[in-house]
Amino acid sequence: MENNEIKIRIMESDDLDSIMESMNEPYMLGHEEENRQYFKRCLQENKTDERVTFIAYIADKVVGYVNIIYKSLYPWFVDNGIPEINDLYVAPAYRKRGIGLALLKKCEQFAAVERGYKYIGLGVGMYKDYGSAQRLYSKNGYVFDGNGLMYKNKEVQPGKEVFVDDDLLIYLYKKIK
Repeated sequence: MENNEIKIRIMESDDLDSIMESMNEPYMLGHEEENRQYFKRCLQENKTDERVTFIAYIADKVVGYVNIIYKSLYPWFVDNGIPEINDLYVAPAYRKRGIGLALLKKCEQFAAVERGYKYIGLGVGMYKDYGSAQRLYSKNGYVFDGNGLMYKNKEVQPGKEVFVDDDLLIYLYKKIK
């Protein structure tokens, strides 16, 4: 019998292989070493208190993860002392089960209670693959920061062209305390 209870905790070094197993989307094939290095960096930055990485698991299987970055690369968050929720991911086979929402709420709770932040922010991509995330954030009280579209954390100027990829974002934030 499968236990469907979602558990969330801070990532540990022993979780690395389990996280890699959960990332089985076709577009990630061939990027295993790059992804492994990313999670090693996350672990290191967890130790230096630059970020915290949470993992979600069901019945001892990693099904998702998310980061809180305390010093965002997005200037408006830095200027306003807002930590950034970053890289929220749920394994494809486990989507539409509330895991993304649980990870989002964990970030909000941790930032407010454990760290004393009053606001938290995030960036979301602007093409269809991000539709579920866009809906999740708007349903849960995140509002636009009013700075418009950003490409690689720089304002997109009217009349200028940018490449529509994962670096084209709109940033949102929320009062959490």
